Amino acid sequence: MMLAIYREIAKTIEEGKAAAVCTIIETSGSVPRHEGSKMLVFPDGSFIGTVGGGEVESRVIEEAIQSIKDGKIRNLRYNMVDPKQGDPGVCGGTLEVYVEPILPKPTLVVIGGGHVGKAVVHLAKWLGFTVAVSDDRPEFCTPEANPGADLFFPVKMAELPQHLNITPYTYLVLTTRGSNIDIEGLEPLLHTEAAYIGVIGSKRRWLVTRKALLERGVSEELLNRVHSPMGLELKAETPEEIAVSIMAEIIMLRNGGSGERMSI
Repeated sequence: MMLAIYREIAKTIEEGKAAAVCTIIETSGSVPRHEGSKMLVFPDGSFIGTVGGGEVESRVIEEAIQSIKDGKIRNLRYNMVDPKQGDPGVCGGTLEVYVEPILPKPTLVVIGGGHVGKAVVHLAKWLGFTVAVSDDRPEFCTPEANPGADLFFPVKMAELPQHLNITPYTYLVLTTRGSNIDIEGLEPLLHTEAAYIGVIGSKRRWLVTRKALLERGVSEELLNRVHSPMGLELKAETPEEIAVSIMAEIIMLRNGGSGERMSI
């Protein structure tokens, strides 16, 4: 079983999927499993291996799923003495479980390969993202036009989910050339699991886009997923400065930052 778990961990990493490795790192007294026992938990709650079964295993699985969602390691300690006091068993011992999330490398998709898009591609690549470019103008969606990008999708925005698996680890950055492009193509992106959907432009541009999409029947709930104008307020002007603003917001949201100055 241990070999099967290690193989599945390797497969998970190779395929860019998410999971959490749960390992018993300390025990005392009578417990169902001992140090070194492992369980691999997937986002849907399925798993292989075991850390003891029963209620304690159910609790570990719940924590593992949350670990996958927030990307944080957990150290869990359980007494197995008195269920009336909330303990997950009656074996009489204690155990400690270390939960470590395996998260895929984040993917940033730049939709609109113009000047700002090109700057975002360059910065996102430097920051360690897998970077994709999508543009319905083929000449803007090539390695020559956007060096540094890993993937290219010369398709209409609305068709992108048909060509790319958009996951909770995908960040969508719309640096498109006009509100009309966003109105025609944005809705299918709102139904994906993307971690972030940002739209470039002024507040007025987004109000125009939002109004048009509402009139087409797109719900407020879906439209509230959009960050627009995207980025942090840096008074950015050049494409490179705008790219810094956009990536700063993404990093802030991804890491749970506040965006405030660190000095007074």
